[in-house]
This record gives sequence, C-alpha cells and structure tokens, in this order.
Amino acid sequence: MDFVSYKDRKSIATALKEIYRAVDAQVAEEAITAFEASPWGQKYPAIGQSWRRAWEQVIPFFAFPGEVRRIIYTTNAIEALNSKLRRAVRARVLSSAEN
Repeated sequence: MDFVSYKDRKSIATALKEIYRAVDAQVAEEAITAFEASPWGQKYPAIGQSWRRAWEQVIPFFAFPGEVRRIIYTTNAIEALNSKLRRAVRARVLSSAEN
C-alpha cells in the first residue's frame, strides 16, 4: 500500500478484502485475477504482481478457519503499529540527545 495514492487507499483496501477474506486459496486466486482486471488493478498493477510473487507464502493461511486468520491479520497490524511507534520514539530520543 506504500505506492498507492493516499486518496485511493481506502478503496484499494476494500477491494483487497475479497482476496484475503476468501474461503479458500482457489477463491482467493480468482479474486486476485478479478482485482487485476478491475480499474484498480489496471491503475496499480504492482499490487496483483506482489500477491502473485508471494502466493506460495500466502496459501498456507487459507488452511486456517476465518476466525483464526482474522486474529493473525489483527496481530500483524498491531505489530506494524508497534514497529512504527518504536521508530518514532527512537527518532525523538535521538533528536533530543543531539540538542
């Protein structure tokens, strides 16, 4: 999502839910194909390419029930937030140490 325009992020995130909320890998792959053919997929082809490059690592998640996958996604979001907070705190500590 780093290369997606800020104004498009919410719409792209909604479109991508069809992929990671799919009931199994086959449905998810069909959703990727549909996304790539959509206007968003045409505007941001790197998103579909990224999913396809990482597909072998994504498939095992579809073996888990939906409830478990939701926890995994939430945990990843929390970890990402914690990482950003650590970076921000580190930057502030370093800048205050320079003064």
